[in-house]
Amino acid sequence: MPYAITLLNNFCILPQMERGVAKVIGGDPKGNNFLYTNGKCVIIRNIENPAIADIYTEHAHQVTVAKYAPSGFYIASGDASGKIRIWDTTQKEHLLKYEYTPISGKVKDIAWTEDSKRIAVVGDGREKFGAVFLWDSGSSVGEVSGHSKLINSVDIRQKRPYRLATASDDTCGSFFEGPPFKFKFTLRDHSQFVNCVRFSPDGGRFATASADGQIFIYDGATGERVSSLGGEKAHKGGIYAVSWSPDSSQLISASGDKTVKLWDVGAGTAVTTFNMGTDVTDQQLGCLWQKDHLISISLSGYINYLDKNNPDRPIRTVKGHSKSIQCLTVHKSEGRSYIYSGSHDGHINILSLIKWSTGENDCFSGKGHSNQVSKVVTDEADELVTCSMDDTLRYTNINKKEYSLGVCKCCFILIISFFTLDNLDYEAEVGVIHPGGTTAAVGGADGKVHLYSVQGNTLKDEGQTIEVKGPVTDMAYSNDGAYLAVIDEKKTAAVFDVADGYSVKNEFYGHHAKPVSLAWSPDNEHFATGGMDMMVFVWTVGDADKRIKVPDTHRLHHVSSLAWVDEHTLVTASHDASIKQWTIKY
Repeated sequence: MPYAITLLNNFCILPQMERGVAKVIGGDPKGNNFLYTNGKCVIIRNIENPAIADIYTEHAHQVTVAKYAPSGFYIASGDASGKIRIWDTTQKEHLLKYEYTPISGKVKDIAWTEDSKRIAVVGDGREKFGAVFLWDSGSSVGEVSGHSKLINSVDIRQKRPYRLATASDDTCGSFFEGPPFKFKFTLRDHSQFVNCVRFSPDGGRFATASADGQIFIYDGATGERVSSLGGEKAHKGGIYAVSWSPDSSQLISASGDKTVKLWDVGAGTAVTTFNMGTDVTDQQLGCLWQKDHLISISLSGYINYLDKNNPDRPIRTVKGHSKSIQCLTVHKSEGRSYIYSGSHDGHINILSLIKWSTGENDCFSGKGHSNQVSKVVTDEADELVTCSMDDTLRYTNINKKEYSLGVCKCCFILIISFFTLDNLDYEAEVGVIHPGGTTAAVGGADGKVHLYSVQGNTLKDEGQTIEVKGPVTDMAYSNDGAYLAVIDEKKTAAVFDVADGYSVKNEFYGHHAKPVSLAWSPDNEHFATGGMDMMVFVWTVGDADKRIKVPDTHRLHHVSSLAWVDEHTLVTASHDASIKQWTIKY
């Protein structure tokens, strides 16, 4: 059987959130997927199984919003430069159909007409804050005017005669008739920033939501105010998003008061209040009603599947990373495999492979690291040992799931056993300990591996070094201790035979840029490397020509860390903040 590797699961980055800024979630018209953005990526996730995901990476600037065309065949996504890209959803390559720059600043929202032929775009800009144009030519079909400050939100009535409504930082909304769309009048009911406007699916009404905590309902055809929800105020805090039910009789609203409310629009009363927590990160900045699914997004980036029958406990909370992942490790407990990953913002995520199919993650409670987590490993005492750029080393009990206090880390440390090396005449890059516990190897920027003997709590320099091609970027002993694998900046991977005095067993070439991560398979016959070239190789120790190459493992991002779950399952992490699970056949 030929060597092969296939992607089994892709656990994606969470939405990128900002306090006080609404997050737009796009819904697939068929109800299967939902959309959000983070960095330069648009993330498409399956709503039933969030572990099924796809990432679009073709924007040159930070992507701010993405919306499906009503036909479902295309997605329009807008970025911080004002550029709109319209791309195909049916092909894996997501081919670009059209590209426009309708405004000169950050795109805040996008809306399509129900025939998928016209697009409205709003946001910030110098001359104007919005535009409406034909999707296939870019030709204007009216103008979005009537506002003195940036426009936060736009929506178009999904039936004829078309109507368009906007919501702005100038505390007003605007109502337009068309096409071509012409300004009709200003909606002056709110007293603070208007964050969201949404038409009901049947086009009968539209709702506006504001930082003043109020939601107003208007007639979808005439723009006349019909009612308000919740009396004087709908929420105690600012409201960032609303989303209508498929039958247009109800809507949900997401607020900075850390609640989501389900409203009976006809009665103007809240049917259910979902209490999402007490922490600042529990503020709700986005929501989506998709078929039977009610989804909200917290300031933490967590995606909450709300339960109408149990408002204080979501059916599911999709956790994970919202910043780039720097390191990961696999730990097995009671027959289950858990992936512990550390990110640029100090967050440590726990992913159970048993629960992968539901997209469930977990995290430690308490105060964690305040800066980038550089390394994570587990020890024999069921502790997660984490090393961070905040100058602390932490030993956290895995079973308690609560952060320990940090231990000061002022110099180079070999993780697991607490050895300190100082006054070195070379720059230490990575350190590992032989499984037998008798030898420590330290890779240096001098292109050498320095070997030390372990004597109690001290390390003795035996004066033995191993020459490699360049500065060491990572290394690891095989699980049985027979080999030491080393990768370096000269794009070389080398395996040394421990029993034969660390003689060269084999050398491996294939990376186009420096490899930065390395991990041994449990079978001790294969090891994997990940590089700045976005490639992963799985190498065979005894035969340098037997290899598996995975190009574009994490598109446009290098592979920051990798680990083996078993001899046929590899997990990789990257600066795209996603974790991918691969199945390997030899």
